[in-house]
Amino acid sequence: MDWVEAVATLRAEGVAHVLVTVIEVRGHAPRDAGTKMVVSGASTWGSIGGGNMEITAVERARGMLAQRAEGPEVVEFGLTEHASTEHGRQCCGGQVRGLLEPIGVRPTVAVFGLGHVGHELARIVSRLDVALHLVDSRATILTPEQRADLQGGSASVRFHHPPAPESVLAGDLLPEDAHVLVLTHDHAEDIAICDAALRRPLGSIGLIGSRAKWARFRVRLHAAGHDDAALERITCPIGVGDITGKQPAVIAVSVAADLLRTLQKAST
Repeated sequence: MDWVEAVATLRAEGVAHVLVTVIEVRGHAPRDAGTKMVVSGASTWGSIGGGNMEITAVERARGMLAQRAEGPEVVEFGLTEHASTEHGRQCCGGQVRGLLEPIGVRPTVAVFGLGHVGHELARIVSRLDVALHLVDSRATILTPEQRADLQGGSASVRFHHPPAPESVLAGDLLPEDAHVLVLTHDHAEDIAICDAALRRPLGSIGLIGSRAKWARFRVRLHAAGHDDAALERITCPIGVGDITGKQPAVIAVSVAADLLRTLQKAST
């Protein structure tokens, strides 16, 4: 797998990594400017020339990953017998500058329910740099054209149509910091998804509906074994309170705006 494939694979799998690029070469060096490699916490792909230079770049990249660094760094390597090194000398005679760019894990958002509001919300969120899971028990809820539109944005999009939507919350399909939004066509599905969501760590849980709906849900979720502290993890109603209107697009914009605030808080 080359560095291009590695970046695509790591992004799809939600693995943080660093792209290392040789940006300047003065004199002789093992590789030319523009050469790239990718470093994750466990593996590397490609090579910028081996030896002390590469080992040092890999160590620094993994240090950046451990520190969750967000900004790039420029590093310099002297390839002479007089240069200070930790992992052996390279005597090519040149000077190399490298750019280390951390590429963090995209947040994961799962939208349960692709009816009028869910579809409008999915359209907005699919334009964000997120890993987006779209879940609906109805396999034919979207037309081929709608699916293509949802896959045309910045998000990586996966569709799921299990008979029991709450099953998507089992296993490791969604990471522990995923943000879940529940907007299905069926209150029985809503309550099952909320119950499953409360039984595992998640970044946030939002449920569409009125305060009256949430009051009924609280009683049923209490009966399922969830205490008051657990129920505080669910936000209902969802959206920005002062954006009013019942049109699907208006509700979707309100929910998306509130989701953006949640994502920004989670990243700080």
